[in-house]
Amino acid sequence: MINLQQNIRQDLKLSIKIYRNSFRKKSFVNDEYQYWQRSIVPTLHFQRSLPRLPIPTLEKTCERYLRALKPLLDDYTYSKTKRIVQSFQINEGVGLQKELQEEDKKNKHTSYISKPWFEMYLSDRTPLPINYNPCLVYINKGDQFYDRQLIKISNLIISSLRFYKSLKENVLEPEVFHLNPKKSDTKLFRKVTGLLPAAVSWYGAYLFKAYPLDMIQYTNLFNSTRIPEIGKDRIYQDKNQRHIVVMKKGNVYTFDVINENGDIVSPEVILSSINFILNDNTDQSEHPIGVLTTCERNKWAEIRQHLEKIGNKETLNKIDTSLFVVSLDNVIVKSLKDISKWFLHSDGVNRWFDKSFTLISTINGFAGINFEHSWGDGVAVLRYFQDIFKDFVAKPRVNENTQIITLDPHNTPQKLNFIIDDKIKTDVRNTMISYQKTCNSLDIYDVITNDIGKDFCKKHNVSPDALMQLSFQLAYYNQTRSTTATYESCSTAAFKNGRTETVRPCTVETKEFCEGVNSSNFNNEELKNKIINCSAVHTQLVKNAAMGQGFDRHLFALRKLAEKNSKDLPQLFKHKSYEIINHNILSTSTLSSDLVLCGGFGPVVSNGYGIAYMIRKDSCGMIITNYKNQTDGNKFSTNLQKSLEIIKGVLQNT
Repeated sequence: MINLQQNIRQDLKLSIKIYRNSFRKKSFVNDEYQYWQRSIVPTLHFQRSLPRLPIPTLEKTCERYLRALKPLLDDYTYSKTKRIVQSFQINEGVGLQKELQEEDKKNKHTSYISKPWFEMYLSDRTPLPINYNPCLVYINKGDQFYDRQLIKISNLIISSLRFYKSLKENVLEPEVFHLNPKKSDTKLFRKVTGLLPAAVSWYGAYLFKAYPLDMIQYTNLFNSTRIPEIGKDRIYQDKNQRHIVVMKKGNVYTFDVINENGDIVSPEVILSSINFILNDNTDQSEHPIGVLTTCERNKWAEIRQHLEKIGNKETLNKIDTSLFVVSLDNVIVKSLKDISKWFLHSDGVNRWFDKSFTLISTINGFAGINFEHSWGDGVAVLRYFQDIFKDFVAKPRVNENTQIITLDPHNTPQKLNFIIDDKIKTDVRNTMISYQKTCNSLDIYDVITNDIGKDFCKKHNVSPDALMQLSFQLAYYNQTRSTTATYESCSTAAFKNGRTETVRPCTVETKEFCEGVNSSNFNNEELKNKIINCSAVHTQLVKNAAMGQGFDRHLFALRKLAEKNSKDLPQLFKHKSYEIINHNILSTSTLSSDLVLCGGFGPVVSNGYGIAYMIRKDSCGMIITNYKNQTDGNKFSTNLQKSLEIIKGVLQNT
């Protein structure tokens, strides 16, 4: 490793010298409209040299697993679990660990978790909306002209295409985490690392204290969809297609947005095409086929097979292979609750939930996305989400000077017509009734606090994420007088083909704080110290997870190996403790972007809560989902508001 670093340093010095003495700069075609970015460092330049996701030691995983269980179990159950885990560590776990390591060595192009995690998503038969597909909604620009549905969605389509072309031609700026942006987020960094061979480029970035992130998921953003099949779905992609699909009132339209030369069509064509669809007076579809994507996956697979059999194969393929789907919704939504509900699930009539992502817009100018989750995680989606909005705000290609034109007959939007028989009519009707029942059972609450933000946390030496997670723990404890399994998603994109790892925010320390607040045994100074201790422990858990040093994915992979080999499952996986920690009553995920108005996802268990949260400079907010007949979302959101006030009071009054 030392020799390698010395060689890299020499290459780095040579590259810097070449850069500083070079008078010839690489030139690009000056076609500003066609690309969002034309990075001098290729998009996938770092991919080959990314470090591989480490497999934690069996000892550390068992240790971390027990620590996460400690606040969830009574003493007797914990003692029994500890014996089971210790037995696993010296018996069955040894063989499974060795097998996992050997398999990992044979597949150096990927990570040990990528395949089983991907298969987990595709094998689940649960309907996609609410259960899997999250949503993100943009803040409004606050401009009457640019927030109009026609103008906003036309601009977002163009910006999406500019992002797509940059990605397709490998000139989208690589995603890099900069420890010291002033030193590494520079032209010098890009020039030097761009000159280094791909096989060692990551190490060059490392010497700048910058960490390139895996970008393989980005390749599934466009032209892809999830195809329902019996038992296990598949991802299908056709990168040669040049059209998008637009839905309005359950009707489906399509038109080309990339011409035969590979160029984005003019803003006038896109504006005029969307205007054509918006002004089409076709009534709402009596049998909207899109609603069938809300079905249980085996049911949808069976229905889709029938659709293809009666003559809809080409029509379905047109949707599947489109660059993306656009939903023009004929609704007005105002409150955060209504906005969140609509973008998360709507009524299903104007959606195609199987698509990699759908751009959605409402009459009153709200816009956002709903995305299918199996192909990728929030890192890739959030980058796309932010970039296209920044592009739209910086230079809207559809503006006051853009004219609606008469479209070429060959590229006027075409309405896709499905062949429908009595079976499909019945399936659509029954699905609409069932889906509406599901949507009506879901409740959504929002909690906004305007005086707790990153600045407040910094002032009191507390991690913003830790404070938010502690507030969730306190809210649940005050409501139930108990602790519960809690899931926080953490990206492992710092590694090749990394996905996510789980942070377990319910800790021994958070339990002690919740108990301490509800007793008279501690003064305010002691409680503040407990908060700071909770923050330190949580911060370390996040760091461990980001570095592939959690325990959830490791145990998941070991269990999948045991199942695959038809072995009797080790007792660790059959004991109720494993079930308890994987029944995540509190499922949480953060949305760190000033461009996000709100976002959300459903509970992962029927008696749980889905908590999407964000913390800004001087405020924080949460969107909470729950099923009405299972849990009390109103009570939880009230307790959460109170918990934030309690924590704030403890930190301020010392």
